[in-house]
Amino acid sequence: MAEKMNLTAVKQENQVMERHIEDSLAIIPPIQDSYTSCSNDVEFDNLRVVDVGTGAGLPGLVLAIACPGWQVTLVESMNKRCLFLEHVVNLTGLSNVQVVRERAENLGQDLGFREKFDVAVARAVAEMRILAEYCLPLVRVGGLFVAAKGHDPQEEVRNAERAIKLMGASVLKLCSGILCGDRNLAMVYGL
Repeated sequence: MAEKMNLTAVKQENQVMERHIEDSLAIIPPIQDSYTSCSNDVEFDNLRVVDVGTGAGLPGLVLAIACPGWQVTLVESMNKRCLFLEHVVNLTGLSNVQVVRERAENLGQDLGFREKFDVAVARAVAEMRILAEYCLPLVRVGGLFVAAKGHDPQEEVRNAERAIKLMGASVLKLCSGILCGDRNLAMVYGL
């Protein structure tokens, strides 16, 4: 891995911490609130999480480090990114991470992955309607899909409501501000 890989446009350490690490960690409290407020047969400390379109491993690698009881699957279609992710997983010794080289739209049709995850997360992948089509097939009945959005997600979620409903899910809540680390999250339940 001696060659330089351009995985993110953010280069300054303080911006990496804020825009990538803090944003990734901001996903945890809403997931925890959802799993502790609902009567659920799955414990928050033992979730199966899929990060769709993980790119450089964000938020998946950060979640795997912060929540070592979670089993995190990183889904990425680009081979060079997968090689990078596999290198990072081996280098760090993370035993709770699996890297899957596949397109999200194909993975949802694979019976080995379909409806197998408690939580699907996506960050900076696509608009909400498309994300729902990619992520919801991966979420088990009663699971959660969390989309991290960098802008006000209300209109985007409104535009995606029909697709979300057709896929058997509903919008749980939109979250922004202090609870979400000053970031916007759209949370959708899979039914």
